[in-house]
Amino acid sequence: VLPSPEGPVPSVSITEIRQYLRAQGIPFHDGYSCLHTPSLFTDGREDQPPPPAASAPYTLFIDKTTGSFLCTATLAEGTWQDFQANVELRHRGVPPPSSEEPEEDTRRAREDACCIWDRALPLWELLDEDETNKTKAMFGISLVTDATLKRFGVRYLRTAKSLVFPWFSPRDATLKGLKLVRVEKKGDAIAYMEETLPRFDSYRNLFGLPLIGRRDTELVLTGWELDALALHQATGVASLALPRGATCLPPALLPYLEQFKRITLWLGEDLRSWEAAKLFARKLSLKRCSLVRPGDLQPRPLEALNQGLNLTKILRAALPASHKSIVSFRQLREEVFGELVNTEQVAGVKWARFPELNKLLKGHRRGELTVFTGPTGSGKTTFISEYALDLCMQGVCTLWGSFEINNVRLAKIMLTQFAAQRLEDQLELYDEWADRFEDLPLYFMTFHGQQNIKTVIDTMQHAVYMYDITHVVVDNLQFMMGHEHLSVDR
Repeated sequence: VLPSPEGPVPSVSITEIRQYLRAQGIPFHDGYSCLHTPSLFTDGREDQPPPPAASAPYTLFIDKTTGSFLCTATLAEGTWQDFQANVELRHRGVPPPSSEEPEEDTRRAREDACCIWDRALPLWELLDEDETNKTKAMFGISLVTDATLKRFGVRYLRTAKSLVFPWFSPRDATLKGLKLVRVEKKGDAIAYMEETLPRFDSYRNLFGLPLIGRRDTELVLTGWELDALALHQATGVASLALPRGATCLPPALLPYLEQFKRITLWLGEDLRSWEAAKLFARKLSLKRCSLVRPGDLQPRPLEALNQGLNLTKILRAALPASHKSIVSFRQLREEVFGELVNTEQVAGVKWARFPELNKLLKGHRRGELTVFTGPTGSGKTTFISEYALDLCMQGVCTLWGSFEINNVRLAKIMLTQFAAQRLEDQLELYDEWADRFEDLPLYFMTFHGQQNIKTVIDTMQHAVYMYDITHVVVDNLQFMMGHEHLSVDR
């Protein structure tokens, strides 16, 4: 049921990639997070000589960290091993494989998306002005103009009371998927509920991408579609929204961000967005990134628009992501003040179900190690899966390494805890709960029993890069190390 990082990925270093490309006579540019080369997939007919390198647009991007590639012209993608295989085939004169048919799930998601899209109405063309204004007020976008909504193609689905944001293929502008956003009132506060087609991991829409021009060199990345609308309207700068907000930046999107010389990350108004922005800046290359620090006078873009703040001024005040090696207190002054103002958030993500634990640990903070000990059968695994699930439901990307019990059993425990009921007695509810469970940012390592530590660490590092994991659970250390080390103090 759950996406798992597939077996250990053979790691490749940037030096090896460069050596291989030089040996094969493939020209390349060094980009920010990718190497750019001419595409192997765009020649079409094999009887024509490939175009001279100088004239070919460099549409193939190779990720410097993982070696995965993406051709933005044909959307062909794959691992470093796939890339090498394609180069070999090409030497033998075999034409590159045409992009295969999409999988059944993807195809179904596209069809569903098209149905919804056809039923949804452009937001500026509802029955009357009154309905349009009420709808805009409900989502807090009264100040977003019809021209902006039209430019980004936002629609409204009456039956679900949801805004509909399209995902168009960057290659041929066909509809690949959608995101639906609806408002739920919880007491005085309002919460935004999101649903995507296709689901979760396959939804990789950089909302606003079709509006980016070839010559744009500056970009603002936001964590939410409505923020991108507000930003573009208020400042006119190119702005995109990440598919899953501050939760993660999938490496598959990096090629589309290579053309920008300057990227400003303005993800949200809390400390987690700030942490995420620092993490994403490392993926995007620190030297071209600036960050908007959350604060009272720098809320998220939509809020800033509604409060009548000057968004251009806020963007100008963004901090460079790369800190110099030596700083004075003056440069840290704002950060220190931010930590004092937000003491609660600095303490970490609180557990919703364990108030006593919050008193002990304050919350889940990155870069900390917590060890739980107890005799066999005392409930460590049961408790830890509940503890991790609590954070995961709040958007903390979690990686499980269960070396003692297998993933199917672990997933069964977690699903039961998630549904808070015995599903074996109500099997007709299984799909509904499984669908909701599948949307959690939760991944499992496929190891079992004793493992080589280096392999495990490599897999963890790969998962951190791919899925922006911020919480790793190892259950348990003894099994991972194997029993023969017990006499040795490790």
